[in-house]
Amino acid sequence: MATDTETDVFEEHRPVLLGVAYRMLGRVADAEDVVQEAWLRWSAADRSEVREPRAYLVRVTTRLAIDRLRQVKARGETYVGPWLPEPYVTDFGDTVPDTAEQAVLADSVSLAVLVVMESLSPLERAVFVLREAFGYPYADIAAMLDRAEPAVRQLAGRARRHVDERRPRYDVDPAQRRALTERFLAAAGGGDLEGLMSLLAPDVRLVGDSGGKAKAPLRVLESADHVGRFIVGVANRGVPDFGWRFLELNGGPAVLVLSGGKPDSVFQLDILDGRIQSVYIIRNPDKLRSLSVV
Repeated sequence: MATDTETDVFEEHRPVLLGVAYRMLGRVADAEDVVQEAWLRWSAADRSEVREPRAYLVRVTTRLAIDRLRQVKARGETYVGPWLPEPYVTDFGDTVPDTAEQAVLADSVSLAVLVVMESLSPLERAVFVLREAFGYPYADIAAMLDRAEPAVRQLAGRARRHVDERRPRYDVDPAQRRALTERFLAAAGGGDLEGLMSLLAPDVRLVGDSGGKAKAPLRVLESADHVGRFIVGVANRGVPDFGWRFLELNGGPAVLVLSGGKPDSVFQLDILDGRIQSVYIIRNPDKLRSLSVV
């Protein structure tokens, strides 16, 4: 049975472990399952041989996440329509006082980057997360993954190039993103197509994730005209007993839409040079369950 001290040590590192597992898996429930399994390993371990608890726990969590990711990919499940990660509440606050470090963590958990990371192999994803998001030295990552350091450097370089080549460019200033989101809400809610179009980049993309369990586009919409008309059409139909609130999700401001006080959807915008580049809408009810308690 774990002692209070052992529990305290684990709880101290739980936020980091959840951060690693979520970036690896893109699913909150899977990340929580992995961290729970890491706790079981920790409580059963001979901790007299553990010199650095954080490194030990990150290593265990990473390996468990790799195994879980391989299982998910091996199942070959078909997903109806576009896929987006499950929304993840982020509030670094005083836990990450350095604004530069906050920016790195926010970027590594953004919807845009997580979507690109889906196409990495489990090992590439693990190396990318540990190196880019958490800044671990190559030698430490090699030890965690039981790989030679040159091989880890090669994996890191390949993953970095892959993400850089495919990730969309966007501005991360949260104040600017929130202000533009508020203008977007006002234009959409007022049925102001012209005003909405003025906020959208000409090549804006709308990605809707429903998993076939709610109404959402089954393909990515492209162009200001298509996206603008879709948004106004949705706003005109309305949501029963509508409500909404701002949250910080995946490193930036997002809007949680409520119907009868329950999560109906989440949307978030990526912006560049003052215009909306991407609109992400998550309506799959399975991905909104964790937001019922926020």
